[in-house]
Amino acid sequence: MSGPVQEQGEIFDVTKVGDYLQFTVVAPGVAQSYRPGQFVAVAVGGPDSSMLLRRSFALYGVKPGGEYAGTIQFVVAAKGRGSQWLLAQRAGARLDLVGPLGVPFPLPRESVPAVLVGGGYGTAPLLPLAEHLIAAGSEIELIVGASTASRLFGELAAKRLIGSVTVTTDDGSAGQRGWVTDPLPSAIERLGAEIVYACGPMGMLRAVGEVAAAHAIPAQVAVEESMACGIGVCMTCVLPVRGEDGLTRFLRSCVDGPIFDASRIRWADVGTLPADVLGADGM
Repeated sequence: MSGPVQEQGEIFDVTKVGDYLQFTVVAPGVAQSYRPGQFVAVAVGGPDSSMLLRRSFALYGVKPGGEYAGTIQFVVAAKGRGSQWLLAQRAGARLDLVGPLGVPFPLPRESVPAVLVGGGYGTAPLLPLAEHLIAAGSEIELIVGASTASRLFGELAAKRLIGSVTVTTDDGSAGQRGWVTDPLPSAIERLGAEIVYACGPMGMLRAVGEVAAAHAIPAQVAVEESMACGIGVCMTCVLPVRGEDGLTRFLRSCVDGPIFDASRIRWADVGTLPADVLGADGM
């Protein structure tokens, strides 16, 4: 596998999906070495912009070559100035991309039953993961949720892939009313799941980790920390994570993650400087 590359990708298509825009970009260099869970960092604002920091997006729908010439897909939600600029781009425009970045989802060596949990557009990186697990003979279930129906993503693609998907919304506008973690215990028990994979808001990931721990199985989660540089330089995306030696270190979501074992993240201390974190006395 080759490492990340920087390339000028041409936007092939922009499609509205609920409250999001789905970008398909011709980027054969990024597509070539992609693995599920990795992301791309996109320069925003144009060459004369004061917005120097890239914006990071989880990849899915990656086609490494052949008929499609190497394309990637990612989903953008309207947030700050950077994403607003990106949402105004159309087919034919070029984007400065760096990727694929980050640590991919760890895949089991043998087929194991697994539950995948996606919140909002956090479902996106779970779709290629589901394809890999199914190809390896794993039985899977997928739960997708969001605050409301328009903020769901990937439900139809997941149904085509898996056949049946559990949907939840906070307001009951689609699927069952409630949080995405509500049906998780029964899905774990019904499937006899041995692992949970999840991507979505940090509060959701914490809850998924707690449910998995209650069933004595691991949860691998893709965190949604802000990644200002994407290459481990700026240190804005650090999380307090316990190592195998029991010591807590600040790990960078962009290069040490974005995939982490949920049981090792000190969720209550995210965004703070714990007194016992390694090196805290020097900070």
